[in-house]
Amino acid sequence: MQNLTVLVVGATGSIGRLVVAEALQNGHVVRALARNEARARRHLPAAAQIVIGDVTQPATLANAVAHVDAIVLTLGSEGGGKVGAEAIDYGGVRNVLAAIGTATPRIALMTAIGVTNRTGAYNRSTEAHDWKRRAERLVRASELAYTIVRPGWFDANRPDQRHLELLQGDTRQAGDPSDGVVSRAQIAQILVASVSSAAARNKTFELVALSGPAQIDLDPLFAALDSDSPTALDAVRDAANMPLADEPQRVRDDLAAVVQRHTVAG
Repeated sequence: MQNLTVLVVGATGSIGRLVVAEALQNGHVVRALARNEARARRHLPAAAQIVIGDVTQPATLANAVAHVDAIVLTLGSEGGGKVGAEAIDYGGVRNVLAAIGTATPRIALMTAIGVTNRTGAYNRSTEAHDWKRRAERLVRASELAYTIVRPGWFDANRPDQRHLELLQGDTRQAGDPSDGVVSRAQIAQILVASVSSAAARNKTFELVALSGPAQIDLDPLFAALDSDSPTALDAVRDAANMPLADEPQRVRDDLAAVVQRHTVAG
């Protein structure tokens, strides 16, 4: 396995901490973005390099993204409502992509199962699905190599539910654990594995666990998936229920800026 310099965004969150540990265990150099160094030191392994920055403050991100091979984004607005969803789940991804400039790190982005469900009560009250989906679109528009992971319900799995299943089309939208469950540790494992896997390149999938043992080799799981279309904003087989023409102008402007940066890099 190639050893990489990996930036973890959302490093002190419940998934981010596990991503940091998993990446270190796999021999990567890990850079952890944090707003507060003391808090980060309390929660992260000593081997992690702490870089101070705030995803809502673009000017603070240059040092964090400089000379990294991969970026794992595990952002979550944690009950911030519509404002938090736009500022963190979407705005954080937008700002990190802007800070990258013309560099070409591999991207792994965690969103959520059911992210294309726009009419459910959760999205109507928080718009979290819509903003996470817009973040996915920014990543695809960047034309960076990426993997987008939409995990099921965190740690709602039984101890015997360790056999990973990767789904596409985002058809499980009950809004409860019946959509699928998976451990936080296995989410972290998938995110870290994806940044060094050719088979995971430019793929989007829902991640759940079934009864049975965990797989050791994850590449066959990635390889069985369909790639996203290189010309599409949405994932392969996603419902076409978010027309670009109906999107807020600021969102369309952000997409245009991402495409322009890619054009300059090219």
